[in-house]
Amino acid sequence: MFFAYILECKDKTLYVGSTNNLEKRLHEHNNSKNGAHYTKIRRPVVLKYFETLDTFSEARKREVELKKLSRAEKLKLISL
Repeated sequence: MFFAYILECKDKTLYVGSTNNLEKRLHEHNNSKNGAHYTKIRRPVVLKYFETLDTFSEARKREVELKKLSRAEKLKLISL
């Protein structure tokens, strides 16, 4: 099982990523040196949205699609 996800950072910006372990990755974003640099300087982050996908390839493709959305489109998706 793989995931594409959207996080909201402390400064209200949005971060999009993908992973095979959502819980571990969220912990890394908030607590460890392995989190993305973008989120490290904007902690804490909150998981706002995720999708479950069958393969890593599908998760990466969905991540790219989510990143291409405007902020307004991402916020609309989060609010569903």
